[in-house]
Amino acid sequence: MIYGYIRVSTDKQDCENQRTGIQAKATEMGVKIDKYIMDSGISGTVEPNNRALGGILRKLKSGDIIICSEISRLGRKLFMIMRILEHCMKCGAYVYTVKDGYELGDNIQSKVLAFAFGISAEIERDLISLRTREALAHRRECGVILGRHWGSKNKHHKIDGHETQIISMITQGIPKTKIAKKFKISPPTLYAFLKQNTKTFLL
Repeated sequence: MIYGYIRVSTDKQDCENQRTGIQAKATEMGVKIDKYIMDSGISGTVEPNNRALGGILRKLKSGDIIICSEISRLGRKLFMIMRILEHCMKCGAYVYTVKDGYELGDNIQSKVLAFAFGISAEIERDLISLRTREALAHRRECGVILGRHWGSKNKHHKIDGHETQIISMITQGIPKTKIAKKFKISPPTLYAFLKQNTKTFLL
């Protein structure tokens, strides 16, 4: 069985790019993807058993192949990646990645590469996190107030730009509770917004 595994942690990431790369890798290897498995909107820190990936791992048999975009698609933690790769090796399955050209087999070179890729990815994430914390600490030392001021109001609303439509709906006699539901806000939020932005209609 040949599996194509795709994981996107945010909506901004393009799963089609991963799919295209996986398909190209399969063609290069002379194999055909039997089934695509996707974890959409799920962080790589989530345990495999709580992802669609776990379904693949439980079904793996000797000779099966998993192709993914890169090793970090399997997981974002070193030991998690190692557990996944170890499981694949015990099953006699293979793992291939597109971007970093990794190949997992039952040889010592594959095991060394698995460790190297995993630890490199973790070190990189730790460094990014450290740089972010240092930058925030520096801004605090410089007197910069991070985030919204305590007690300040949010100046952006889901209904910004829809004032004309809302007033038209009110004119038509549509209940404010239905209007609030349409724009996915609470009735009190709608009342406050109308009171602040319109003087023509009584609430």
